[in-house]
Amino acid sequence: MSNEIERFFELQDEATKAAFFENRGDELTDILVAALDDVWAILADKDLGETLH
Repeated sequence: MSNEIERFFELQDEATKAAFFENRGDELTDILVAALDDVWAILADKDLGETLH
């Protein structure tokens, strides 16, 4: 994994922890939704030969 990707995940982790500990639910929700959007984008780019359950 490149350093850029590793740093991206580190920043996401830090932002998530900060939002959680400071009880900022809206910001935490935004982070989680953005992460899910990233996952769907990655999955959409992959040619999945079999059905996932």
